[in-house]
Amino acid sequence: MKVTVVGATGQIGSRVVELLTSAGHDVVAASLSTGANVLTGEGLDDAVAGADVLVDVVNSPSFEDGPVLDFFTTSTANLVAAAAKAGVGHYVALSIVGADGLPDSGYMRAKVAQEKAIVASGLPYSIVRATQFHEFAEMIIGSLLVDGVAHAPDGRIQPIAVAEVSAAVARVASNAPVDGIVNVGGPEKMSFADLARAVLGADANVVVDSAATYFGTAVDDSSLVTGAGAELAPTRFADWQAAR
Repeated sequence: MKVTVVGATGQIGSRVVELLTSAGHDVVAASLSTGANVLTGEGLDDAVAGADVLVDVVNSPSFEDGPVLDFFTTSTANLVAAAAKAGVGHYVALSIVGADGLPDSGYMRAKVAQEKAIVASGLPYSIVRATQFHEFAEMIIGSLLVDGVAHAPDGRIQPIAVAEVSAAVARVASNAPVDGIVNVGGPEKMSFADLARAVLGADANVVVDSAATYFGTAVDDSSLVTGAGAELAPTRFADWQAAR
């Protein structure tokens, strides 16, 4: 099977390329550095030509509300057009668990716009929604620090290793389109406060603050975690930390 991975130099894309190649697929690793520009469309037809599957793991260079929406609407429109022209039989995209339930987040709104454009394209598709990555935990907790105190939102988070997200994307890409969403998450749902202590240390100054947000967005116990039927990866955050 021929698979084009767009966003192939990122931490997800590079792993997906490796996994699909190891599985025996003919993989085209496309990125801006190879001449595939998702914003102008330049190089996309060549990158996708002859592909059975397109894996879209591109990400916006800016997380600000306007630029991130512009990025995902433009890039998805260009990728969908290239995929349709090439007769791609399966469009696979990576998104975020709970994205459609957090409209106050500009990034989540942009990901929902991306999902809707893929669904509306008429192409056979699979959207893999993942929870937050282990690798981003320090950044997440860092955003909660005020004068050395972690102000934790009163909600839960379900971190998953990048390697396991990549494996899920590669597996979905290797199978038939589901024409729907595949949710994947880590093995444990923990409070933001517990994640903060895991990152900062058991003696860290952590308070649960009802006014605290996840990058400006209010969350609760169900906002960022998987529901029934989700695929759960095996690696716990503490074990990932220990392995590092």
